[in-house]
Amino acid sequence: MEQEKKVANESQGKNGDGALGLEENFNLLEQTIERLEDENISLEDAFAAYSEGMKLLKTCNEQIDMVEKKVLKLTEEGRLEEL
Repeated sequence: MEQEKKVANESQGKNGDGALGLEENFNLLEQTIERLEDENISLEDAFAAYSEGMKLLKTCNEQIDMVEKKVLKLTEEGRLEEL
């Protein structure tokens, strides 16, 4: 549990606003899955990891939705326009 807090603290601020980016959230989600796959995890720790994973999954989905809404089109002049 202490390790994921350390990883989260080290990753904060990557976007300049204190929020984690999509890649950082995917990495944290992967670490959470690895903890859940550990045969020696206690039920209490497994439940905490599952809850954390569900929150991360929701955040990742929201971030992906935001990216999808920012589809860009390259103009003839080489500039990007949002659609």
